[in-house]
This record gives sequence, structure tokens and C-alpha cells, in this order.
Amino acid sequence: MVIIGSGFAGIGMAIKLKEAGYHDFVILEKADDLGGTWRDNTYPGCACDVPSHMYSYSFDLNPDWSRMFSPQEEIWEYMRTCVDKYRIAPHIRYGKRVVSLEWDDAARRWEVATDDGATLTTNAVISGIGALHVPSFPDIPGRESFAGPAFHSSEWDHSVELAGKRVAVIGTGASAIQFVPQIAPEAAHLTVFQRTPPWIHPKPDFALTSRMKQALRLPGAARAVRGAVYWALETRALGFTVDPRLMKVHERIALKHLRSQVPDPELRRALTPDYTIGCKRLLLSSDYYPTLTRDDVSLVTGGAAEIREHAVVDSTGREHEADVIVFGTGFRVTDMLKDQRIIGRNGLKIQDAWQDGIETYYGITTSGFPNLFFLLGPNTGLGHHSVVFMIEAQVRYVMSCLRLLSRTQARAVDVRPERQRAFNRRLQERLDPLVWNAGGCRSWYLDEHGANRTIWPGFTFEYWARTRKVKPDAYELIY
Repeated sequence: MVIIGSGFAGIGMAIKLKEAGYHDFVILEKADDLGGTWRDNTYPGCACDVPSHMYSYSFDLNPDWSRMFSPQEEIWEYMRTCVDKYRIAPHIRYGKRVVSLEWDDAARRWEVATDDGATLTTNAVISGIGALHVPSFPDIPGRESFAGPAFHSSEWDHSVELAGKRVAVIGTGASAIQFVPQIAPEAAHLTVFQRTPPWIHPKPDFALTSRMKQALRLPGAARAVRGAVYWALETRALGFTVDPRLMKVHERIALKHLRSQVPDPELRRALTPDYTIGCKRLLLSSDYYPTLTRDDVSLVTGGAAEIREHAVVDSTGREHEADVIVFGTGFRVTDMLKDQRIIGRNGLKIQDAWQDGIETYYGITTSGFPNLFFLLGPNTGLGHHSVVFMIEAQVRYVMSCLRLLSRTQARAVDVRPERQRAFNRRLQERLDPLVWNAGGCRSWYLDEHGANRTIWPGFTFEYWARTRKVKPDAYELIY
């Protein structure tokens, strides 16, 4: 068995395979270390925007988180600890970038090719590459002509000295609102180019004292805290999944936060979104707005229109001098697989299977590609909760599929196309009236056709319940 990626998904899958007695598997990791998103993103201020006690495996709770929202280094260390504890390290093959997956119809197996010329043959492939790992760069004229350092936030160049420099930040998403407050005091001047303002709630972050950590080590304490956090986050889904009008309470919290932190009415107007809250990801920060009120920080609305050798030009044609550019412009999500060579039954390419839009069954399997399982696949992203919870539900579902194969002695399972179509029809019908589709904004949740291929439209407990066990009649068994 082959697992692709050693982030939360890949590690979690490996742990559960070993637990069930499956030891003949490898994890192919393109980098030289484990960690995925939490290895790659090392920008200043990088931290989770989900409370730490929920952003961990349910089977390995950590009572020693330093903060309510842990920093990148601590999350990465937690993942390393899990790899050591469950003896996953011997299964990981580093420097193995997968370049091709091809199903052999005769042998009923996958051929997995890596960029070093090696080929592995396996009965199943589990893709744990996630969604937020391919940087997205804006299509701005002149981007290649910039004379100074320019890099994406997920590929932070720590060799670049920002002290005394004029720094331009393009983008105001989840990463930017974390690193902007960190680099502003260092730069001579910081210019933030905002296309659309985000909705921001205050971040209820605080350090966890030694006494709190000690209390969390008491029997059942960490589990109780996790349960409380789980249901607190789940209540946020009411406005997302039931009726956008229920988001009004969140809007009031965000506007109050903005008013309290930005006294200048003109700046406040520029930072007030004109779309329904939740349409884009709701962000958490208590230091982003105060940073924009600094004398050495400028906010430019309308975004960046052109990049020149030593400047960024805004939508009005005004030139803003810059020595360094940081792109906080997110990731390619809805089209990240379009360049992948994945060939299924009868030579079916993944691009042809998805030519009318990405379609899977519960984000895990896709018709025509037997024994290919996605973790954090299409329409399993969340706007209100921890994706680690979703990963665990998906891992359990994959294990159920493997048990089905073992029980029936079949070689592979392939989701029936009619079941996949019915699932996606219901999914899109459910998404249409909700905030992500009807909230009046364009976001990375939507593909080029305006269809939401990213978000799960319900509660997480609902997804958990629906994926508890595979339904054999939804699949064709291949012997």
C-alpha cells in the first residue's frame, strides 16, 4: 500500500493501518522531512486558527500545548512525536515526489512512479497531500521584472533581511493577517495591498499556565476540554449550513471588533467587507487591525495592478516603492490536480473524469479509479472546525473499505458512477443557497464555473456519521 504525503493525513492513515495489522505500506514524501503544511509554512507568526486541543488526533491528546492556539513549531513537533510514538518513521521514504499513478487493468494494481525514476506496484493508493500546499501567485503584469526579493508566504525566505526595507504585502488572507503584525515593526515601511477586506473576529488566544497543563493531565480532563471545544466550534456551523441570516451575530461581533480597534472612519470603511460574513474564510486576529493604524503601514485598496522593477502599482495607477514583495495569496485548491498524471480504468485520465468539475464520493473515492482514496479530498474542507477531525473520519472510512476487500476477497473497490452523481447532485443542491455560494463574493472555495468544490456543507458530526462504515452497494467489487 502507498500513502502519499506525511502531513496530518498521511501520518494518521499510517497509524491506523499499523493498529489494524497492516504493516506492508510506505509513505512517499516529496520533501526531506515530514509535516506537510506545518513543515512548509514558517512565516513569522505562523499558528493554527483552530484551538490546539481540537487540532490534534483524538487518540493522542496533548495536555502540554503552550497556548490555546499553538504556533507552527509546536504543531510540527507534535507530529514528530506521533511518528516516533507509533513507529511510523521506518515506513517513510523521503525525497520521493510522485509524478504518476497508473492503474493496470490486467493486474488490478496501481503503478506509482516517482521523480527519481523508481516505480512501485501496489494494490491501493491513499493520497494524503491535502489542499493547501501548492502556492497560488496572482497574475499581475510585470511580476518577473521585480528587482528585489519576492516570495510566497508558504515559501518564506528567511535569508532576506526586512529591517529598514520597504515591504509590499500582496493579499490579506489567513496567512497575511498573521505575518503582517510580525514584520511591520521591523520594516521601514509596510504597504498592504488589499483586493477585498476579510471579516475578522478577535482571537481568544492565551498562554496555558503550568497549573492548567497539570489539570489537563487529570483523567478525562483533556478529553472534556476537547469535547467542549468541539461543540463550541460546531455551533458556528449554524449560519454556514442552515441559513446565512444566522451569520448576523458573527457579523456584529466582527464589526464591533473593527470599530474598537480602528478609530479612523476612513480606514474603517476600507476594512469593512461588503459581502456576507462566512462567504470567505472567517479570520481570527487581535493584532492585525492595530498594525494597519501604524504611521509606517499603508493600506492600499483595490489590489495590485502591476509590478515594476522597484515598485508595485495600485489600481489607480499610483506607484508604491518596494524593496521586497511578499505574496500572501493563498493556494491553488480547486485546480491543484489538473496537472497530475493519474490514469484509471481503461486509460481514463483524471482530467477527463473531472472535465465538468471535480466529483468524488464523500471526498474520498472517485469513479473509474479503483482503490484510490483521497484524504481531505474535494468538498471536505471546513469554514468552522478542525480538518483533523475530518481526516480521522476519512481514515476510518478507508479502513472500512479495506476490511470490505478482505471480507469479500475482492481485489479492488470502485464507486459506482450513479451513486457518485447522486451524491454530488445532492451536495451542490445543498450548497447553492448557503453562504459560500450565495454570499456575494468570489473565493478560493469556488472553481472556474462558480461551483463549490471545496467545502462540506454540513456539520462535522453529520460527515462523521455518514462515513462511519462503507456501504457495499455503493461500490463495484473487482475480483
